[in-house]
Amino acid sequence: MEEHRDNSEVYSQRIKAGKRTYFFDVKTTRANDYYLTITESRKRFRDNGEFSYEKHKVFLYKEDLNKFSKALAETITHMKEKLMPEYDFSQFDNDMREAQLSGSGESENEE
Repeated sequence: MEEHRDNSEVYSQRIKAGKRTYFFDVKTTRANDYYLTITESRKRFRDNGEFSYEKHKVFLYKEDLNKFSKALAETITHMKEKLMPEYDFSQFDNDMREAQLSGSGESENEE
């Protein structure tokens, strides 16, 4: 008999982006199907100095993955080529590499 997992995480990727952190998590359902959650997490400070994380989630199921990825790619291309053609997006490539290298040993858990 197969083991049934409830919302078990099978893959995760974290992207630190300034004051925000994005999580891309692949999880399983009880029926051993997969879905993707995309979470935006932002640290919010209260007046008393304490903080909490404000989170927004999007759930993507297998039947929507192709449509979602196509629309996302088209939207990004439109932004880069039509709205900001003069902008140098490659300046962020080094920031991403540095964050990945420095973030590999971090244990901070925001989710």
